[in-house]
Amino acid sequence: MKVAIGSDHGGFHLKEEIISLLKELNIDYKDVGCDCDDSVDYSDYGLPVAEMVANGEVDRGILICGTGIGMSIAANKVKGVRCALVHDLFSAKATREHNDTNVLAMGARVIGPGLATEIARVWLSTDFEGGRHGRRISKISEYETRVTGG
Repeated sequence: MKVAIGSDHGGFHLKEEIISLLKELNIDYKDVGCDCDDSVDYSDYGLPVAEMVANGEVDRGILICGTGIGMSIAANKVKGVRCALVHDLFSAKATREHNDTNVLAMGARVIGPGLATEIARVWLSTDFEGGRHGRRISKISEYETRVTGG
């Protein structure tokens, strides 16, 4: 598995914590920034991560900003991305099992590093169940193709 990870200034320190987890799990990753806590725009980091996932350059993406909301909105604008904003372990597991999410968003001002690390661990280790859930994901993909024309 290869993961792209990005944050804005509000998520910079938590991003570094999650990178430590990726190293611990021996997961290959690409850090797209940001690299400091100076004010930056979340879309400058969220969109490139989402595009890397959509074009198959990486398998999954992790995005972190202050609330996770801006990152999740930006990522979900990219065709083929299913980004979930997650702040609890149950949702981390369910969004992989039922929604086959390929991007995880979290808010550094909402949860601390301990919970965020466990959320990422669960999300990274949970497989998609398929079955009826696959049918539902297919409907979203079909809609996306119909609306965007490609």
